[in-house]
Amino acid sequence: MVTPTRKKDRIDKLAEAGSDAGVSLAASAWRTLRRSPVFLTGAGIITLFVLVSILSPWLAPHDPSDPMLIDQVVKARNEIPPPQDGHPLGGDLQGRDFLSRMLIGSQQTLIVGVLATLIGLAGGLTLGTLAGAFGGWVDSVVMRIVDVMLSLPSLLLAFSISALFARPNQYTVIVAVAVVQIPVFARLLRGSMLAQRSSDHVLAATALGVKPGAIVFRHMLPNSLGPVIVQSTLVLATAIIDAAALSFLGLGNPDDRIPEWGQMLGDVQNVFDTHPQLAFWPAGCIIVVALGFTLMGETLREALDPKSRR
Repeated sequence: MVTPTRKKDRIDKLAEAGSDAGVSLAASAWRTLRRSPVFLTGAGIITLFVLVSILSPWLAPHDPSDPMLIDQVVKARNEIPPPQDGHPLGGDLQGRDFLSRMLIGSQQTLIVGVLATLIGLAGGLTLGTLAGAFGGWVDSVVMRIVDVMLSLPSLLLAFSISALFARPNQYTVIVAVAVVQIPVFARLLRGSMLAQRSSDHVLAATALGVKPGAIVFRHMLPNSLGPVIVQSTLVLATAIIDAAALSFLGLGNPDDRIPEWGQMLGDVQNVFDTHPQLAFWPAGCIIVVALGFTLMGETLREALDPKSRR
């Protein structure tokens, strides 16, 4: 005999299990995400980063290229301007306001990361669509190219691509990081499209005589983009780290009047022992921003993936 307590518990479990019935995947995912402290933490970090990057020209108290504190720099004794009124983080080795350079550097980091991800996404969508739509020898050729690119460490591949340019700059960093991301998106989209081939709606469209192009672009591709879009949030974290690494190695913009966090790290290698704060701030910001994109991307993937949703 079922007691009233057990009956109530069973009803509560059934209600919880059926709470998503009749609700779209997007609505159900948002319901999960807004209650996830991990997602809210990542989203908060990214929102703050984007706002600071956009508003940095107005938030920066000084011109980041103006050596206004150069009279306080004593290279013989390895002295730099300390924190003071109007300059809460002090100055750098050239007497420039460090806070202003950090704020403007956030904008450059965001631009490089977003553009590299968008270009990599466009290239990956092109290759993934060709491989998933045509199959056969086209799929074999595209996937062999992707396999070769994936067999190389991403940072080493980006370094090799950057070294091909005679004059490295911000745009060469974007291209190098974007090329590294292409095979990731291509393989993911290709797998999603192959899974869509055997779906009921694609088989029904084929049986009704719908043209192959319409099947690919109206049925297969739109239903395959979900995992790719989610992956782009995770790739953004990698793009920011790779771009900072290239700038740190001297393959970024050689003009230090336009600050970038990776470049700022490279500039303080020789004085890290005496002035670690010059490396702490840009390195800490890179880590926190990459963590924010990772937290948001992982929780977003779990919320949209029925197999991993609990």
